[in-house]
Amino acid sequence: MCREGGANFDAVYSFGEYDGALRGLIHLFKYSKIETLAQPLSRLLVRALPREQQFDMIVPVPMHWRKRWERGFNQAELLAQPLARRYGVKLSRNLRRRRYTRSQAALSEAERQRNLKDSFRVTHPEQIAGRRVLLVDDVLTTGATLRAAAACVKAAGAARVSALTLARVENREVRRTVAALAATGTN
Repeated sequence: MCREGGANFDAVYSFGEYDGALRGLIHLFKYSKIETLAQPLSRLLVRALPREQQFDMIVPVPMHWRKRWERGFNQAELLAQPLARRYGVKLSRNLRRRRYTRSQAALSEAERQRNLKDSFRVTHPEQIAGRRVLLVDDVLTTGATLRAAAACVKAAGAARVSALTLARVENREVRRTVAALAATGTN
């Protein structure tokens, strides 16, 4: 069982702000299920990483099997696959969702943290121990999902955990974005 607490990242990188064209591309990819956007969006992720950073494995933020079945794919995994190939490191599916959680999109930060409590597990901690791990996801809103995932990976013994996302919602925009997503019913 992995418990969240404090700042669980050693570093966080994002390509851009969750706004405008980037937001539109992410929505097409994620909600309109245009999987062919994974490759060009992954190239944007490469641009967000400092050249000097090195990782032993890349871990996409997992989806519960039921949510993956409903969507048809895990967007984080599709983004992470080209990164792993490019950097010649293992793509690990060692981080799993323990339980189905409500969509985070329309939840407040406190609700997101409660929603994710004990939701991740590492299946083989020995494969994570002592490693430099890069967690990959599409959007960093409040950071609750990535913090919970990072806490779990750190508890498994990772030496360093960094997070990489396509977009980051600036704090001043969190409430506006959450409200807009809630109004449209987007998950």
